[in-house]
Order: sequence, then structure tokens, then C-alpha cells
Amino acid sequence: MSAQTILTNPDARLRIVSDVVSVFDEPLMLQFLVLQQSMQAGPGGVGIAAPQLGDNRRMIVVDCSQSLRPCKNHGLLFMTNPRIESASGERLGREGCLSVPDWVGMVPRAAEISVCFEDEAGHSQQISAVGFEARVIQHEIDHLDGILFIDRVVSSKGLVRRMHA
Repeated sequence: MSAQTILTNPDARLRIVSDVVSVFDEPLMLQFLVLQQSMQAGPGGVGIAAPQLGDNRRMIVVDCSQSLRPCKNHGLLFMTNPRIESASGERLGREGCLSVPDWVGMVPRAAEISVCFEDEAGHSQQISAVGFEARVIQHEIDHLDGILFIDRVVSSKGLVRRMHA
């Protein structure tokens, strides 16, 4: 198992609504590991969704524990069929994406969310996430619905090319 190439915009597969996961088996777990490795291979990756690898299943990996932005977080999360049960507050924040390299934009997101999902073994889970982790989870769930962060940027002036050192 190793990292796979991440699809980039305008690949049409990024716009497909993902299918619900109903089988929790070893191949699913192996795909989570591939997602994790692919995320970690990317620059600053803190989240990835299965569609970014061309896999049309409702699977995301989130890990804000190594982020340069200190935040309360749940560490490494393997989430299937995630859904936001409640959301509160709104914060405008800068986002980038492994599938939209070299671009960042200001995106409004809920400041706090409650998320239900099944873990990699199919066990129901619920967590509350705040701040940066809440933003990352919302960003990745958008991928499952065929939405990219550039669809949510507050204005055309809010999308800028990322500067590299």
C-alpha cells in the first residue's frame, strides 16, 4: 500500500455525489490506510475524502493533530457516511485543498458541529468538533457531495494563488 495520486480540479470525478458505505471489511480498512498515506504525502494535508482518489464512497480521513494551527481535536479519524447533525456559529477562514493545488480562499463555515458517522469497523460514533477541526470535517464532507471549497469562496476576490517559498 502506498500513497496514490490525488485528482485535481477540473476532473469531473470530483463533482460526483458519493455512495453510502454499507460493507465494513478489510478492503475498506485498506482503503482508509491508502487515504491516510495519500493525505500525509500532500503538502499540509489534514483531511482527504475518497473521491479525491477516484473512489466514489462516503469515506473521509481527518487528522488535525499535526497541524501548524493548534486546536482541540480528536486526532486521526476514519469516518464513513459522516453527516452533520447540528451546526452553530459562523466563521470566515482561509482554506486550501489537495485537489485545488496552489489556490486558497476565504470560506464561511460553522464554528461548531456535531457529526455522526460510522468508524472503519461500522460502529456508530458521534463527536463534537470546533474551530479548525470543524472546518476540516465540513470541507471533507463537501467532497462527498461533489462540492469543492472554490464553490463556497465568499467572492471572486477571495480566491488567490498560494505563494510558495
